[in-house]
Amino acid sequence: MANQKRVLLLCGDYVEDYEVMVPFQALLAYGVAVDAVCPGKKSGDICRTAVHQLSGHQTYSESRGHNFALNATFDEIEASKYDGLFIPGGRAPEYLAMNESVLDLVKSFANAKKPIVAICHGQLILAAADVVSGRRCTAYPAVKPVLVAAGAHWEEPETLASCTIDGNLITGSTYEGNPEFIRLFVKALGGSIVGSGKRILFLCGDFMEDYEVKVPFQSLQALECHVDAVCPKKKAGEKCPTAVHDFEGDQTYSEKPGHDFTLNANFESVDVSSYDGLVIPGGRAPEYLALDDDVIKLVQEFMESKKPVASICHGQQILSAAGVLKGKKCTAYPAVKLNVILGGATWLEPEPIDRCFTDGNLVTGAAWPGHPEFISQFMALLGVHVKF
Repeated sequence: MANQKRVLLLCGDYVEDYEVMVPFQALLAYGVAVDAVCPGKKSGDICRTAVHQLSGHQTYSESRGHNFALNATFDEIEASKYDGLFIPGGRAPEYLAMNESVLDLVKSFANAKKPIVAICHGQLILAAADVVSGRRCTAYPAVKPVLVAAGAHWEEPETLASCTIDGNLITGSTYEGNPEFIRLFVKALGGSIVGSGKRILFLCGDFMEDYEVKVPFQSLQALECHVDAVCPKKKAGEKCPTAVHDFEGDQTYSEKPGHDFTLNANFESVDVSSYDGLVIPGGRAPEYLALDDDVIKLVQEFMESKKPVASICHGQQILSAAGVLKGKKCTAYPAVKLNVILGGATWLEPEPIDRCFTDGNLVTGAAWPGHPEFISQFMALLGVHVKF
């Protein structure tokens, strides 16, 4: 792509899980090239991530998240080749803010007046680089004293989704603001959203895969789609615990506790005719959702009406149980191959694991590394795209 935008993502160990992966995969899905780097590491190395959330204590809790794979080498980057810089939060910024090479990099983007976005604790790096003096900024509230001392005009976040823009500088308080944060960044890069306003339903359940719900959910919200997340026998405002599935050297994936995902609509109130598309995340939730007659009926209605349906990983267990795969070509997490074949579909091997396929109104993927392709193909069916 001759005019493709290129963005640098500044990573470190124990970067917040959602704050690094959601923008990374969303921007890739929109057609932006994203290089993820970390000082002292090379392309192919991993950064461990942290799951941060408010769990009823006086501050956020932390647990281990996914392993995030870098796709570029810090020592080889040239700032002049990038159109913008993205700085996630978590604990990584605490030590990255002491790295002179990181600070020089940030200053080069600031001097060139290229878009810089930082979220949560990422603003610690901006303060250390001396690029916030006289600028309006927000952040996770605990970062306020540092920003004020660095000369920034502090803007109190009204909610944990609050974002602030001041010239080329975009700051956000937490990953709850990812949709607006990403949308503002896309605009700063010269992009515009075409085909916004679609209404999308997410079919959720306890211990669905953490990335497989949040990444597409917030990526579609950033495109100004109305996205409702529902779960049988739960109401808007209730939570679904999620699972972090990853490969860490065992014969199958490992599982760790993920973020709690907040539902924003009621399953019993769903009217299929009011939605333009359906997304089914994977994880362990599909195992029991596939036994729910109301879930089966809902999925059948979407498929019979030929509305776009996107299902990933173990989500195809629900499609198979609903009897909607006959004659279809699709993929899934390899362990779900039996369900797909017994459901009457033609199995498409996910090689590599991030490969996704579209057959008619159905998009299928094997696992969360395929999100950029998964979301992009679903966007195409919805008639939504980002124009630069």
